[in-house]
Amino acid sequence: MLRLIILFAVFSLSAASPAVTRSRQEIEAFKQFLDEVRRGNEDEAQFEAKRNAFPLANVEELSGMYQGDIVLDKEDYEMMVEEYAAGRNAYTSPDISTWPEDTVIFQFGEGEFNDEQKEAIWEGVRDIEAHTCVKFRYRTEWDDVYVNLTGRPTGCSAHIGYRPSRGAHTMNLARNEIGVGCFRHATIVHEFMHILGFRHMHSTHDRDDYVRIHEENIRPGTEHNFNKHDISRVDNLGIEYDYVSCLHYTAFAFSVNGEPTIEALQKHEGQMGQRLFVTEKDWLRINRHYNCPGAWD
Repeated sequence: MLRLIILFAVFSLSAASPAVTRSRQEIEAFKQFLDEVRRGNEDEAQFEAKRNAFPLANVEELSGMYQGDIVLDKEDYEMMVEEYAAGRNAYTSPDISTWPEDTVIFQFGEGEFNDEQKEAIWEGVRDIEAHTCVKFRYRTEWDDVYVNLTGRPTGCSAHIGYRPSRGAHTMNLARNEIGVGCFRHATIVHEFMHILGFRHMHSTHDRDDYVRIHEENIRPGTEHNFNKHDISRVDNLGIEYDYVSCLHYTAFAFSVNGEPTIEALQKHEGQMGQRLFVTEKDWLRINRHYNCPGAWD
C-alpha cells in the first residue's frame, strides 16, 4: 500500500514538478531497486555469498546498499523516485551538511566490537584528526545527533553527511580481523568520509573525462550504482580526479562476467580502488570541504 501511495504521489506532483517522463513500469522497477538497497544484506550468509561470488570487489561494494555501502533515508528515497520519474539520474538528497564545529560525535554500539576492533576504529579517527581540522568526540547522554557504530555481519556501510533529523546516523563495519574486510584502515576512513559528506569518486559529474563505464559488463539490476551526480550536487573543490582515492570503486565493481566495469582513460600511478592508504587528495578534499586553515592556499 505504501509503495502505491508513493507512486501515486509522484504522478500527482507532476503538475508542480518537472514532467514525468518515465513509464509507470520503469518507476516501479526503480522503486523495487531502492526497496532492496534500503534493506541491504539481511544476514551474514547473504554477505558471504557475495564475497565468494565476487572476489575482485572491495568489501564495501557488497553490503547491498545504494552504490554498495550508502545508507538511504526516507527523504533520499522519495527524492530519488521523483528525480527518476522526471527522467534524471536519481541522486541522494542534497540537504546534507558538514558536522557543526567540524566535530563528529560518535559511539560504539553496546557489545558490538572487541578492544582490538575499537582501537582500529580509533586509529582511523586519529588519522583523520592528524591530517585535517575535523575532530571527533565520544557521545554523551546529552547528544541527540551522533554516529552509532555497529558491527553487524552484513558488510560496511554509512549515511552520507550530517542531517539533524536523523538523530542516530548509521555506520556499520562487519566484525573481522584487523586489516581484513571492513577493518582495513582505508576502508574505515572510507566509511567515515561518507559520514563527513563525501560520495564515491566514480560518481562525480566529470567522471566521463577520466573513466569509461562498460555497461555491458555490469550485473543486471545494479546499473543505478554507476549514476553520476550533477555538478549542482557535487563540488570537486578544485581537486582533480583521483583514481587511487579510498573512495574510488575497483575496476571490476558489480561485474557480471569478470570483465572490467570501469576503465581508466588516463595514465595514473597506483591501483584504482585500492584500500591500503588514504591519498593526499582525499585529505585535501576533507580539508577544503570543512574549510580547514590553509586548505585553499
